[in-house]
Formats: sequence, C-alpha cells, structure tokens
Amino acid sequence: MDFFHSLAAARTIFILGIFNLAAGLLIFFSCRCLPGSRVGARLMDYEPYRRFHRYHCYIWMVFWPSVAVHALFALMFFGWPG
Repeated sequence: MDFFHSLAAARTIFILGIFNLAAGLLIFFSCRCLPGSRVGARLMDYEPYRRFHRYHCYIWMVFWPSVAVHALFALMFFGWPG
C-alpha cells in the first residue's frame, strides 16, 4: 500500500491522465458519427482517414482499462472525495 503514496504513483496518475486525453481525442476523431458532419464526410474521402477509422473499436479496448487504472490509482493516492 505504500506504493499508492509514492512519487511513482503520482507520476503514473499523471501519465495515464495524459494518455486518456489523447485516447479520448482519437476516439472522438474516429467516431462513426463524425462522417455525418461536413468535416467528417470530407475526411472519409481520404484513404489514410478510412484506415484510421477502422481502429475505433480497438482504441476503446485500450481506453477503458486505462481509465479504470487511472481512477483506481487516483482514489488510492488521494482518497475518496468528500
């Protein structure tokens, strides 16, 4: 339990937070709803975007475990809010 009160735990929380922000942006820009917009419809004309679009479900599979670990570490480091 001492790990959760260490500098390594704080760094892990910070790194996972940055990773979660980046993964969230990737999820947003690979979302199937985006092609319904004007910008998304134009992006679907490009092969690199269509290849990126295929990875949407895989990004979710990395995002949720990362969010869970980030939340667990934050709760163990800072305690339950309130």
